[in-house]
Amino acid sequence: MGFRCGIVGLPNVGKSTLFNALTETAAAQAANYPFCTIEPNVGNVAVPDARLDKLAEIAGSQKIIETQLGFVDIAGLVRGASKGEGLGNQFLGNIREVDAIVHVLRCFENDDIQHVDNKVDPIADAETVETELMLSDLESLEKRVPNLQKKAAQGDKESKVAASVLGQALDLLRDGKPARLTEPKDADEARVFKQAQLITSKPVLYVCNVNEEDAANGNAFSARVFEKAKAEGAEAVVVSAAIEAEIATMPQEDRGEFLSELGLEETGLARVITAGYKLLHLLTFFTVGPKEARAWTVDEGATAPNAAGVIHSDFEKGFIRAETIAYDDYVQFKGEAGARDAGKLRAEGKAYVVKDGDVMHFLHS
Repeated sequence: MGFRCGIVGLPNVGKSTLFNALTETAAAQAANYPFCTIEPNVGNVAVPDARLDKLAEIAGSQKIIETQLGFVDIAGLVRGASKGEGLGNQFLGNIREVDAIVHVLRCFENDDIQHVDNKVDPIADAETVETELMLSDLESLEKRVPNLQKKAAQGDKESKVAASVLGQALDLLRDGKPARLTEPKDADEARVFKQAQLITSKPVLYVCNVNEEDAANGNAFSARVFEKAKAEGAEAVVVSAAIEAEIATMPQEDRGEFLSELGLEETGLARVITAGYKLLHLLTFFTVGPKEARAWTVDEGATAPNAAGVIHSDFEKGFIRAETIAYDDYVQFKGEAGARDAGKLRAEGKAYVVKDGDVMHFLHS
């Protein structure tokens, strides 16, 4: 399990350049004109995790398998998308299918790259996209909520739940606020709200695309975006799509020195992943053996059977127990045998909540 992020933004903000760099492919045609990305390009990238390499080294694993992060490069949006302008209908359909929105904002000056509004203003750009997304959700709910309210009045329990939580979302949208500010009061409302697939209910990560010289510390444009993200409870990162594109063409052994020269400790991809995990409340656990060391992703709060089910549904159904070692203990005692001898290998049952970095082995019927 990974997660699937839709890369969105106005035309010519660097979405496709970033996508190409992140996935290290030329799958998306990056060009200096609107709508060059017609179909959503999808790429899966390995999530870098130094812990996995260390575990594989200790266990002598023949193969390393990282967890995957999915990126979908979605066509640039323009005003009127909610009414079908440009590629609006296609854009809105594609974005409903992702888990989170990676909103790329232009935070650089460059006279050679056309801006659809002929000015650089990332906050205005963000508001343009957000307005279209809210209008789309608003139109959807204004059709659905009255019917739900009518059925609720007739005593339909499911409609009563839906009318309550989606009615709250509708009020927010009418007030110019995204649906993600909705607060379901119980598990039933949370389930219905999730099933509604409202675009503005998805968590947002703002990616500030800056020039190379601003990649380490950002600039005045990105500072405004970070303020916006903080006010919304969203996440934001600074990335130079141009630098990421250059890194993608380099041999792995040259990347560290290149980043260091630019004053960077890690790639933009690593920053996007870290922020994305935080945004979606995800964590990583590991399975380790002589054949392979592998990383897996689960939601925070997942139980041991949930984690087993990520590997195979039969493991969850027939779950007996999990043998678990904390990452630090696995490293300190040099593997499973040492951790077991030191009393650091634990037998955990169905109620155990998985912790980030757990090394796990599942017993199942």
